[in-house]
Amino acid sequence: MISYLPGTTIEIELSDGQAACLMLDNIFLGGGLVLSQVAQLTGLEQYVIQNWIKRGFLSPPQKKLYSKDQFCRIVTINMLRDSLRLDEICGLISFVNGRLDDDSDNLLSDSELYYYYIRLLANTLRGDSVSTASDKVLEGFTERMPGARKRVASVLEIMYNAHSASVFRKRAEMMIGQINNQ
Repeated sequence: MISYLPGTTIEIELSDGQAACLMLDNIFLGGGLVLSQVAQLTGLEQYVIQNWIKRGFLSPPQKKLYSKDQFCRIVTINMLRDSLRLDEICGLISFVNGRLDDDSDNLLSDSELYYYYIRLLANTLRGDSVSTASDKVLEGFTERMPGARKRVASVLEIMYNAHSASVFRKRAEMMIGQINNQ
């Protein structure tokens, strides 16, 4: 099933979570992305991304280049913003990463969180329950502090539910549009 990588305009086979992660890794082989590239890959207006930086949701780019972690933070926010308020999304990210402007207190990087989510989503598409999928993707997760695995699992489940709500809402709106056009 071809779909879009959540929070992006990138078409991909979502049931292969590993391939999705490898594709993102390949995008960043040459270094970072400039703002126009990030905007194109996320479908966001450039001013929205710049506003998120001003509001402290993510750190500013280095030498005008966005890192893979910054991109994944943007994508995560974009993926969840149809069903959660921005302050809720930031609270969710802070739950596993502490201060949004300080990477030293992170339980995992933004790209790791997003990659875990993509793998969880792929496993649920193959029929696993969210908790089974979470257990699978977090197998081998090294806790940087006691309870970290449980925190990450909770965040992944919230992300799954919020993202699913957004997908279902969009599907319902499309169906309503079809009814109205009959």
